[in-house]
Amino acid sequence: QVQLVESGGGLVQAGGSLRLSCAASGRTFNVYAMGWFRQAPGKEREFVAAISGGSGGYKNYLDSVKGRFTISRDNAKNTVYLQMNSLKPEDTAVYYCARGRDYSGSYSSSHMYDYWGQGTQVTVSS
Repeated sequence: QVQLVESGGGLVQAGGSLRLSCAASGRTFNVYAMGWFRQAPGKEREFVAAISGGSGGYKNYLDSVKGRFTISRDNAKNTVYLQMNSLKPEDTAVYYCARGRDYSGSYSSSHMYDYWGQGTQVTVSS
């Protein structure tokens, strides 16, 4: 069983930055892609970013966060990160990390992710 634990959420003013972390259990972390999703109140969960397994050479982003968010991974620490800069009020949501079903970082559908964290709240004030 894989466990994912997110941290780093909080309250920040518009234009500010936060870095989310997701620590994973298990010895095969490096094999799988990892992704970040978010869900705002009253809205469906949406894809934010994904990174391929291994060295993380392939990254995939939601259009509205390109140039502001950066996903990365540290396989030695079994951790994936989401650096969020220039935050906007519309980024307010609960952010979830998830493990991909395979190595590819190209999937944006939640159906292609099999383990999920409990979520961390990000609130951006205007």
